[in-house]
Amino acid sequence: MKLMVIGSNGKAAKEIIKEAKSRGLEVVGVARSANQNEGIAFIQKDLFDLTKEDLANVDVVIDAFGAWTPETLPLHTKSLKKLGDLVANTEKRLLVVGGAGSLYVDDSLTTQLSQTPDFPESYLPVANAMGESLAYLRTRNDVNWTYVSPAVDFQVEGKRTGDYLLAGEVFTVNDRGESVISYADYAIAMVDEAQKRHHIKERISVLAK
Repeated sequence: MKLMVIGSNGKAAKEIIKEAKSRGLEVVGVARSANQNEGIAFIQKDLFDLTKEDLANVDVVIDAFGAWTPETLPLHTKSLKKLGDLVANTEKRLLVVGGAGSLYVDDSLTTQLSQTPDFPESYLPVANAMGESLAYLRTRNDVNWTYVSPAVDFQVEGKRTGDYLLAGEVFTVNDRGESVISYADYAIAMVDEAQKRHHIKERISVLAK
């Protein structure tokens, strides 16, 4: 299996690449800046310049693209449109490193975490942009997509426990009442999904046990 990781120099991407390599998977990274990962193929290119030829032998595209400033927030949806067009009507899969703000807080799926009173106002622009990108992804019936939301407390330096809880659209906590996961354990869940193909055209969420 060959994975392409978009935004491969990012922190989440690096953990995903490390996990994939540990399983003997072939990885090609894509980033605008010089490669920061060892032992992978690499394309130094803006994702918006990628072609179908670049993806010729790729089985799964993992989108770890990030945009945080007001002027770049619309790129969350634009990037998924670009990548969706590249894999549309093929067996290739598109897995997305998502956000937690779009998780629902009710079983009727009417209120998102980002719409609750306690949601930090400073995170709203990014949460809304990522929520819009997920809404767009849901319209792509021609793409084998999976959107993977992390827990609310997404820890860069968190430990790798080797395990995680898998949930769906609804915000979930573990037995300790926590919504937390390390980047390393999130990477395990992402690569598991890449290999197992269990959640086509679905949003899943992952958290620590």
